[in-house]
Amino acid sequence: MQGSTLEESKLALDYHQSAEAHHHGGHPDHRMFGLVLFLIAEGMIFFGLFAAFVIYSSILPQWPPEGTPELELLLPGINTFILISSSFVMHLGQNAIKKNDEKGLRLWFGITAIMGVLFLVGQGYEYTHTGFGLTTNLFTSSFYALTGFHGLHVTFGLLLILAVLWRSRSQGHYSSQSHFGVEAAELYWHFVDVIWIILFILVYLLS
Repeated sequence: MQGSTLEESKLALDYHQSAEAHHHGGHPDHRMFGLVLFLIAEGMIFFGLFAAFVIYSSILPQWPPEGTPELELLLPGINTFILISSSFVMHLGQNAIKKNDEKGLRLWFGITAIMGVLFLVGQGYEYTHTGFGLTTNLFTSSFYALTGFHGLHVTFGLLLILAVLWRSRSQGHYSSQSHFGVEAAELYWHFVDVIWIILFILVYLLS
């Protein structure tokens, strides 16, 4: 009788543990969903800025206004190449951690961070050589608002990359089964890249 009672208790405990594990495992990971919603919200802000830029260009008789120094294309073009390439480099880092290659993750994310810094340095250099200021006219104000806001997002993306590199110092922090931070940083970086492509075409090529 006692053996039967012990067996029943063991079965009940096993069932409880199994049910608890299923309960916790059955919940979807809402972190990525939250990140996507955040990026959609950020995208709407950029959409508003882009829409304002297009409206300004359509209602003014001349765009950019007469006397505005012409934008250089070489440096922004190089910056565009750097930023787009960095997305592919960063993806190699995610592929590496999916194979439990922590060194590969640090290598490719480290290179991505350097490329992000180069982009920001290039943008800072461009700001010092544009030949116009923030309040010169409506075009220049829009230019600084768009590129500056995007630069802010690049800076935040760079901080995410550095955070991943910092956490990856702890062995096993990221693995093929647990790498949300890596995926989140990459998704955000891709978002920044897409926004820049639209910005580059709109501001530099079509204006």
